Amino acid sequence: QVQLVESGGGSVQAGGSLRLSCAASRYTYSPYCMGWFRQAPGKEREGVASIFTGAGSTTYADSVKGRFTISQDNAKNTLYLQMNSLRPEDTARYYCAAGYSYCGTVAARAFNYWGQGTQVTVSS
Repeated sequence: QVQLVESGGGSVQAGGSLRLSCAASRYTYSPYCMGWFRQAPGKEREGVASIFTGAGSTTYADSVKGRFTISQDNAKNTLYLQMNSLRPEDTARYYCAAGYSYCGTVAARAFNYWGQGTQVTVSS
């Protein structure tokens, strides 16, 4: 069982930045892939970014390319999402996820464990 705890959400004006963190614990083997997802009210969950924990290669949704950066600190067992140039349409609850099957995708089916999420609100 992997425990994931997100932090760093909040309210920001359009054009601003936030950095989300996800602390991972209680696992025997390190997850193969880590990712960030988001869900806005009334909308489906959307994959944002993922990172192959071994090589560090990353994948992004087109909607966030060039604005968001996913990274990891293996020594701290922590995943990050740096979000710049935020837009009102980025408003959502952001979830951290861990997977043991494959990576190179932002599809939810690749992930087995999920955090409780942290709210991000971007005002215009």
